[in-house]
This record gives sequence, C-alpha cells and structure tokens, in this order.
Amino acid sequence: MPLAILSRSFKSSLRVRVFLLTVIVFAAVGACAYLAFNSMVDRAIIRLGTLFAEKQVLYDRYRGLETLFREASLAETLARAPTIHDWARDEDDPEKRARGIAELEHYRQAFRDGSYFFVIHESGNYYFNNKANEFAGNQLRYRLTQDNPRDGWYFKTIQESRGCQLNVDHDDNIRVTKVWVNCKVVEDGQVLGIIGTGIDLTDFIREVVNIPQIGVDSMFIDHSGAIQAHRDPNMIDFHSLTKDLKSKNTLFALLDRQQDGDALARMMEEVSRGGKSVASRFVTIGGKRYLAGIGYLEQLGWYNVSLMDVDRIIERDLFMPIAALLGAMLVLAAALVTLLFKRSVLDRLSGLEKALHQVEAGDYKPGADERGGDEISRLSRALTHMAKAVGDHTHLLEALVKERTARLEKLANHDSLTELYNRRGFLEAVERERNRAARSGERPGLLIIDLDDLKTVNDSHGHKAGDMVLIEVGRRLSKVARNYDVCGRWGGDEFVLLAADCDSKSLRIVADKILAAITSKAVGIGEGTTIPIAVSIGACLTDPARPLDHFIPNADTALYEAKRDGRGRAVIFEELIPPTV
Repeated sequence: MPLAILSRSFKSSLRVRVFLLTVIVFAAVGACAYLAFNSMVDRAIIRLGTLFAEKQVLYDRYRGLETLFREASLAETLARAPTIHDWARDEDDPEKRARGIAELEHYRQAFRDGSYFFVIHESGNYYFNNKANEFAGNQLRYRLTQDNPRDGWYFKTIQESRGCQLNVDHDDNIRVTKVWVNCKVVEDGQVLGIIGTGIDLTDFIREVVNIPQIGVDSMFIDHSGAIQAHRDPNMIDFHSLTKDLKSKNTLFALLDRQQDGDALARMMEEVSRGGKSVASRFVTIGGKRYLAGIGYLEQLGWYNVSLMDVDRIIERDLFMPIAALLGAMLVLAAALVTLLFKRSVLDRLSGLEKALHQVEAGDYKPGADERGGDEISRLSRALTHMAKAVGDHTHLLEALVKERTARLEKLANHDSLTELYNRRGFLEAVERERNRAARSGERPGLLIIDLDDLKTVNDSHGHKAGDMVLIEVGRRLSKVARNYDVCGRWGGDEFVLLAADCDSKSLRIVADKILAAITSKAVGIGEGTTIPIAVSIGACLTDPARPLDHFIPNADTALYEAKRDGRGRAVIFEELIPPTV
C-alpha cells in the first residue's frame, strides 16, 4: 500500500514536473517568440518610417523646387541679359537705362511675385518695382552703402561663389518680407551687380510648408542650419546672411542632444556632396523621438527637412492583439503551439519582411497582401496599401520631375517670346548640326537677320507691338527653315539661322528667300493697323572643322555692309571678297 501511494505520488509529481517544465518551456519559447516578434515589428516600423521619410523629403524637395527653381532660373536668365550688362557698365546712358528698365519690366510680368530688384555695383543704386507697378518711372528707390548694416546682405552675396542665393529677409526701405532670390550679374569675372525677385513669405509657407500631414513637420534650412521656412513664422531666422551664427534660429538649437546635431551636420554634408539624395535618422526633440529626413536643393542652396513622429504615422497598437494571442497560445501543446505559431505568425511576418525588402528594392507590388481579418492581414493590407501609395507617389514625382525638367530645359534653351532657340539653345543645336555636317562632308551657312526699325516700332506703337513683330518674324523664319536648318533669336532685334549644306550660290538663294518671306507682308497689330517689316541680312559660309565663333565676325561684316548700303537687303560675305586672278 505505501508503495502504491508512493508510485501514485511519484507519477503525480512527475506530471506536475512535466507540466511545470512544459509551462517553463512554453514561457521561454513564448518570451523568445515575443522578443522576435517585437523586434520584427520594430524593424517593420523603422523601415516603413524610413522609406516614408525618404519619399516625404523628395516630395517636399520637388514641391519647393516647383515654387522656387522657376523664379531662380528666370532671375539667372535675366542676370545674363545683354541689355542689363550694357546698362550696368554705363548706368548714366539714357538709352541703355531705358533698355535695361524695359528688360526688367518685361521679366516682371513673368515673375510669380510680379516684382524685381536690381543693384548696380558701381553706384550702389537699388532699383525696384512691384506687382502693382507702383514705382513705374521711379524704379530707383535708394542707394546701398557698406556703412549701413541693413545693406550687409548685398556685400555678403557678392562674396559668395554661388551665382544665385536665397535669403529670407525684411527690406526696411521698401517694407516687405520675402524669400529673396539674389543672382549675381557677372561679366568676365567682374561683378556688375545683383538682380532678382522675391516670393511673399506668407504665400510660400502656405503653399510649400504649411500643408497639413499627420505626424509630419516640414521646414527648409540653409547651410548653417538657420530655419528659412517653417509653418510657425516665429521659428524663421530672418536676415540670415548678415547674422552671427550664435544669434540664428537653427534646427540644431531644437535638438536635445549634441550627438544628434553632429549626426545631422554629417547628413547635410553627405547629401550636399551627392552621396545620397536623402539621408535619415532618429533624433530627440523635446524628449520625443522623431525620424529626421534631409534632402539638398542644390540649385537653391537650401536643405529640406522633414521631422516625422513615427508613432503617429504607424501606430504600435495594431500589434498588441497579436501579443495577446501569443500569450494565450502558451497553454496549448508544445508541438501544436510551435506549429501554429510558426504557420500563423512567424511565416507570415517573414512574408511581410520579404515584402518590405521588395519595397526597399523598388518593387511597389509586394506579394504579401492577405485577405484575412486578423491583425497581420490588416498589417499586410496596410503594407500593400502603403507600398502602392509610395509607388504611385514615386511615379507621380518622376512624372512631375520629368515634366518640370522639360519645362525648365525649354525655359533655359528657348526664347520665351518667339519660342525659337535662345542664344544658348541655338549654340547647343548648332554643335549637333556641325557634328552631323562634319560626318556628311557638308558646309553650313550662317545668316544673321536684323530688324531695321524695331526701335521705331516700339517708340511709335509700344513694346507690345514690337513683341508682335518679333513673334511674326520668328514664325516666318521658322516656316522658311528646312529640316536640318537651325534658327533662333540671337538677342534683342536679331535672329540667326544656320542653313545646312550650302555653297555661295545656294546661300544667296536661302538669304533672298528669307528676305522675301519676312518682308513680303506687313504685320497686323490690331484694329486694322499694320506695320511693314524691314530686315537686313548678313551671311557667310562656315566650316564644321572650326567653331562657330570664328565665322560670326564674317556674318557681322556682311550685315554691316547690308545696313551701310541702305538696309533691306542681304549681303553674302564671300561676295565681298575680290576674286583672285
């Protein structure tokens, strides 16, 4: 009897021990599974958050570029205008001043803000007009001096190596606060002045920065970290160009830890060197952890920064029911628990991780989309939805970048009035045509077409009529040009055409044909008024083996001869050369 009791007691104790051991094993397995699951959830959140941060930075970058880069490109083009250079070298010449003011007023219509400014370096005179044309005829507002601390932005800008620079500033003289686009006017290494425009700070913040996004705070900073644009105007650092670093409102001043500031500085250096388009890491601000993404707007000299509260973007509460499910599964048999846990959790999370790797690799159609109703299925669908949104966002960004690039390329290479090539675009197109001509053994001809009386038209009928004449001349010239011919607006009232495959005889035919096409019919300017067109043409033959600059003086000589002998005619340079006996 005692043996039987002992045996039953031993068996009962063994059952308890096995049960306790099973519970311990399950607890250990469950603890390990929980830690593994929590680690995978953290990795998923961090990876999704990082990916979202990178796309958010790219989105903010191109949204900022759309607003600012067009203005900077227009200001840079204006800074290269010959009329501006002529005026800056001889400010007191009335005719050059009138042409310079006319050029500024022409660009004022194109600037989004409808305003411009121009500082002539030699005199320090500051010219300005706004959208309301308030200062028409009185554009000279004041004179800059080195003794005035408020003029320090100008003398700081001319010392910078960049051609164009941005500055958030309040101009005390004209009483406006804007994001200023400052472009240097330089000729042969000599600074002639600074020209540019501005964007109303309130409008810029509303359109670019102050877009409501849950858990996302966007800003723009300069190389020193000074905040240039933020939804809170009190955060913006005004007069950044002339302020001491210690007195600036910087992004680094918001950080709780010095190591975060050092890391952000390294990230800024990395993206500005082109090593990465976007860099991201976690930082601590006000005791809370944020994921900071940084991109560099090279054309503008600014960094766009997005601070993301990952916990608000991707809620961790979604994963809590799964943790509770894991705890309940501990009471089941070891094999069943292990199998069910593996099949129900680990395998599916592995699929999610694989899907995350696909998204990281650029495949925005992961195959982990589940149709169930549990948390992992919802997470899977959330991942698929987010991946699709990121993919759509990426494609949209690519399309926008492609479209903006095409528009900016057209702005850079085409004359905005006639839509012909401008001087830069013409020279690039000529290089392609010269290469083709060199391969085929052809000899192109160069024609410079000059409107004889455009100033008279402007003086008698206004610049709008003059623009209509220029547009019509460009249209007629384009209509006459052949497939391989390259035509453009050389500047002011001059057009240029490179005629493919010419000799002296065919060049004469082309010149006469252009002369007839342009002058055969007067240009209507409205209300039954027409203006006759008179042009002079100078032409010469070129050689693909030599640069175009070598032949431009020949065409200019022929043009001078055409104007000297009464205008309204075409002269071929080769015809001016006496034949050798």
